[in-house]
Amino acid sequence: MNLIERPRRLRRTGTIRALVRETRLSPEDFVYPLFVCEGEGVRREIGSMPGVFNLSIDELVKEVEAARGVGVQSVILFGVPDQKDAAGSQAYAEDGITQRAIRALKRETKETLVIADNCLCEYTDHGHCGVIEDGEVLNDPTLDLLARTAVSQAEAGADIIAPSNMMDGFVAAIREELDESGFEHIPIMSYAVKYASGFYGPFREAAQSAPQFGDRLGYQMDPANSREAMREAELDCEQGADILLVKPALPYLDIIRAVRERFDLPVAAYQVSGEYAMIKAAGRLGWIDEERVALESLTSIKRAGADIILTYFARELAGRLA
Repeated sequence: MNLIERPRRLRRTGTIRALVRETRLSPEDFVYPLFVCEGEGVRREIGSMPGVFNLSIDELVKEVEAARGVGVQSVILFGVPDQKDAAGSQAYAEDGITQRAIRALKRETKETLVIADNCLCEYTDHGHCGVIEDGEVLNDPTLDLLARTAVSQAEAGADIIAPSNMMDGFVAAIREELDESGFEHIPIMSYAVKYASGFYGPFREAAQSAPQFGDRLGYQMDPANSREAMREAELDCEQGADILLVKPALPYLDIIRAVRERFDLPVAAYQVSGEYAMIKAAGRLGWIDEERVALESLTSIKRAGADIILTYFARELAGRLA
């Protein structure tokens, strides 16, 4: 008797499919990116990111509490200061917008895990991620400012520091400064593999961080390269990173998989603003089922190997998953 294989047996009902499902999303997988700005009562929607807002600190606290109500336990903060300068001094100011926001969250929502993005582009008047001289981003002088920023964020109460600027040696510089300042217990979630991507456009509107000249191709990674990604991740491991992050996520699922297979550290992936905006736009036009596509996209990121997913859909979809 000839027997044919019948995989469909395990797809017949929703209960069976759930029983044998290989990849599961949970609200605990998510980190919710939030943009905090000056003022009071400010909830200003980002035009290219429907459902995402610039939030004053009081509104930020409300948003985090609402996210916690549906199971989202972790957030990452991006500061949008009113004043910017060439050195990005508000990034490391004791009373900077991010530092004040961290203190407020740790005071009002004590159990929330607060991750502090560590970069200068939101705080510089030129929009680049470091110190500029003769039109060039200087690597080593920038490291000093990043390390200083990390300590100020840790002093404010940040649980994890997430350097995202792609300067050479940034993890080592931050780890050394944190340790010397008594913050050896604070983990670093390194943006180990950050590509110079066209998917960041809406974020630059949200954070008001578009470069005023040139581009970031000289320090973020070439999208064509994968072996270089492994080198970057390995260097960050050697320098003391605790979590490795790949950004963007969906166009780089192969990189997420490669990082997962090669390194034992937890792997994070950032579903960036452009990924979110495309799903939102197509959903609003009725071209796709927005929720279904968003969940499918996030599932693919986890299936590729990400333990942690940074996504603007965190609050919106967490209740659906619960």
